[in-house]
Amino acid sequence: MPTHETDEPSSLARRLGLFDATMIVMGGIIGAGIFINPSVVARAVHTPTLILIPWLAGGAIALAGAFVYAELADRKPDVGGQYAYIRDAFHPMVAFLYGWTLLLVTQTGGMAAVAMTFAGYFRELTGSGLTTATIAVATLLILTAINCLGVRAGSNVQSALMVLKIVAVVVLVLVGASAPPASAGTATTDAGAPLVGLAAAMVPVLFAYGGWQTASFVSGEMRAPRRDLPRALLIGVIGVVVLYVAVNVVCLHVLGASGLAATTTPASEVMRRVLGAPGARLIAAGIAVSTVGFLSQGMLTAPRVYFAMARDRVFFRSVAHVSARSRAPVVAIAVQGVWASVIALSGHYEQILNYVVALDAVFFGLTGAALLVLRRRDPRGAGNGFRMPGHPWTTLVFVAAFWALALNTVARNPRSAGIGVLILLAGVPVYAFWRRPAAA
Repeated sequence: MPTHETDEPSSLARRLGLFDATMIVMGGIIGAGIFINPSVVARAVHTPTLILIPWLAGGAIALAGAFVYAELADRKPDVGGQYAYIRDAFHPMVAFLYGWTLLLVTQTGGMAAVAMTFAGYFRELTGSGLTTATIAVATLLILTAINCLGVRAGSNVQSALMVLKIVAVVVLVLVGASAPPASAGTATTDAGAPLVGLAAAMVPVLFAYGGWQTASFVSGEMRAPRRDLPRALLIGVIGVVVLYVAVNVVCLHVLGASGLAATTTPASEVMRRVLGAPGARLIAAGIAVSTVGFLSQGMLTAPRVYFAMARDRVFFRSVAHVSARSRAPVVAIAVQGVWASVIALSGHYEQILNYVVALDAVFFGLTGAALLVLRRRDPRGAGNGFRMPGHPWTTLVFVAAFWALALNTVARNPRSAGIGVLILLAGVPVYAFWRRPAAA
């Protein structure tokens, strides 16, 4: 098994600081989901208290995950982040399978779906006659080009979009808070089994909180990764938890529990009730910015995993190429952008996402388990001493939460989960091909 020192010099440029990393953390979490998922949760549980509990519980799990990744980042500030943690804790093949699913379906499928969502809002807001597929592909390719200019250019765009996202959420919260409360008659009692409803509600909540882990991918381009990445993870996740809970509070305030459950566009409904049609149009613009911001974050972070795979000689060597001018992994970025565009044009992105939902949760839990392994090997660690509070019990809770989510997903969609497993297993002979002596 190859060894990788945590202070290994990177050919990438170290140009990111604490603010950049914090915006990347928040940008990886906040997409269009928070503007839609409150109603999904409200349909699973039916009282204001039970609606808020999953968002608070999900925030606690996300914060636990931030602590897990903060210690891992302190121990191993390597390019590729999560990929490197899994590689060094378990086996290079396990890390390869993570990167394989990330490139083939998880990251690119998600980006294709979000690009199409952005294209729909763009057409609605501008009246453009271009097709949604054309707008989606153009957006992906523009972001690809920007990120090829260097990590500083990509981060600047990502940070600007993240600030606009925060503004959109804050506007929604302030407008909703100024509205008269929903009538008491809109609240309902929970007629079903609360635990069953809460378990169902946790699925969209946990995915709404997902994405902060991708900040670890750019640790090789941070000026002080051991110091800044742990701080960014904690600041970013706490900030998102505050914003998410605030959005749900104002949705309940304006719509009530049953009104929230009855709509599929809760953010737009809140703005429409308070400000009329202009309000709904304003939040539509906010959602559009949020989606393109999510795309920008994905284009900035995920290619670093493919770069790390190529550097480990388990992917095309050309993907490890770094531009002498921009110091960016331009081939890895181009691979991400082009493949996401192909999936968007195929029209099968939503189906693809269904295949890998359980696998995504498995790798989340596996990364938590990596901390258990690395802590056992080296209790002190090589960093500045950042530690997961309450380890190993809190780490075990984090691992159990995501593996329970994976099992729940398999039980609900066994066919899709089975296809996801086949996609994963297809990576085994591919890994063997790259590791054969002639390819070394």
